[in-house]
Amino acid sequence: MHALKPAAATAEIVYLIQLAATLFMTGVIWFVQVVHYPLFGRVGESSFCDYEQAHTVRTGWVVGPPMLLELASAVMALRLRPEWFSAEAAWVGLGLLAVIWLSTALLQVPLHGRLVERFAESDAARLTATNWIRTVCWTLRSLVLLICLAARLR
Repeated sequence: MHALKPAAATAEIVYLIQLAATLFMTGVIWFVQVVHYPLFGRVGESSFCDYEQAHTVRTGWVVGPPMLLELASAVMALRLRPEWFSAEAAWVGLGLLAVIWLSTALLQVPLHGRLVERFAESDAARLTATNWIRTVCWTLRSLVLLICLAARLR
């Protein structure tokens, strides 16, 4: 293997941080989509608000840091990226990330806010349904990054 110049090494580190954060979040979102959200209805109305409050706080600690790392590294990759990671792939990835953040801010956060106040089956169902937006986008981000890495490894 050839030694990388410092800028190239830094670009690859930024890429690997983005890849790790994206793969982590893809795993988390699939767990949330398939296991966690569908079980909300089984918590019981009497204890749901306390459960939802604890869920929101604990989930924030798990997803906050990797989401911020993913965002920072995706933005950095627009200017500082390995030669094998195309500008088009970087922009597609950032576009998908924008959809994820918008969905989180405009759909999931308000629904969680309502669920903290009172359990409504319709809100829980809408949360699960709209979360597919993030699930699909994170899965596509993972695919884009893995395809670029596979091309690099060839």
